[in-house]
Amino acid sequence: MSDQGSQDKQLPASERKLRKAREDGDVVRSRDLGHFLVILAATGVLMGLTPLWVERLKAQVVSGLRFDARTVAAPDMMVERLSRWSVDALWLVVPFGLAIALASLAAGVLAGGWVLSFKAVAPKFSKLNPIQGLGNLFAKKQLIDALKGSALALILGTVGAFLLYRSWPSMVDLLSRPLPAAFADLGYTMGSVLGAMLLVIALFALIDWPLQKFLFAQRMRMSHQEAKDELKQTEGNLEVKGRMKQKMREMSRKRMLAAVPTADLVVMNPTHYAVALKYDEARMGAPRVVAKGVDVLALKIRDVATEHKVPVLEAPPLARALYAHTELDMEIPVALYSAVAQVLAYVFQLRQALSGQAPMPGTMPDLDVPREMDPHHQTPQPV
Repeated sequence: MSDQGSQDKQLPASERKLRKAREDGDVVRSRDLGHFLVILAATGVLMGLTPLWVERLKAQVVSGLRFDARTVAAPDMMVERLSRWSVDALWLVVPFGLAIALASLAAGVLAGGWVLSFKAVAPKFSKLNPIQGLGNLFAKKQLIDALKGSALALILGTVGAFLLYRSWPSMVDLLSRPLPAAFADLGYTMGSVLGAMLLVIALFALIDWPLQKFLFAQRMRMSHQEAKDELKQTEGNLEVKGRMKQKMREMSRKRMLAAVPTADLVVMNPTHYAVALKYDEARMGAPRVVAKGVDVLALKIRDVATEHKVPVLEAPPLARALYAHTELDMEIPVALYSAVAQVLAYVFQLRQALSGQAPMPGTMPDLDVPREMDPHHQTPQPV
């Protein structure tokens, strides 16, 4: 069943699947690359600090083998000396620990990039299932890792045995040499062994890194059904977002239509554009747009305005200019102050006449709308 399922997965992993795997901490990991960088860091620390360590070891040995009557008679001095030796020992161990920690971090970043996820270390009780664990033993990745690890152990064992056989006489000879020279030769021998191991693991890291990338890509491959399901989920999310945007537009439209009865007038063109204006001299520096729309929405604004006895004037150039250069709850542009003032004055005279306080005004005068503000009049571009 698993083989058939793996054969069906012929499509490369999508960006969504790779992103989710990354969030779960599932990225490319190369153990051999980590081993190489750790041994490289350890070798660098060893080769760089060996002279200092040799001097510290010589000083500790000389100090440790020196006893006098004052030291024996004062037990506190023994405690002080032991504390000093402990601090010196920490100076030998801490650089190794820091180098190995930084090398391990660098290996992870180089192989799979910087990933900060705690899901990979979270307890998974499914791993305690012996049947599932038995099946994982025969997975492709596990078999390749087992063969690669066996080959690495065999080669390292062979190289180590050869180096041990070649350096065995000099190691035995260390027992008869002075202590400083013995420390120096021991450091040189350890450096040679680590250097040989480093070369072998470097070769395996060069093979393992691209191999792990290939195996990760194979493991992340998707079947046609998975690709379809992911596409449906993505489209579903888009549909949800679309419905949310539609709902927001409807709510905005309702709020806008609710503001039409409070307007002082509506300017139309005569059916394609409609802009409702309101002006409160005490609170506004200029008339403000409280509603606007085109086509069906423009007719709806007109009907609401008519129902609530808000004056509706046909002024096509002004309606087009206001619609093109204003937004809701925005004051009109300075360039349209004159035209809007003419319309407001006409509406004021009309209201005075309807209340019997003044004669009926004549036709509305020509409005002072700048030609460049009207979107129907395109200014020719210079050649």
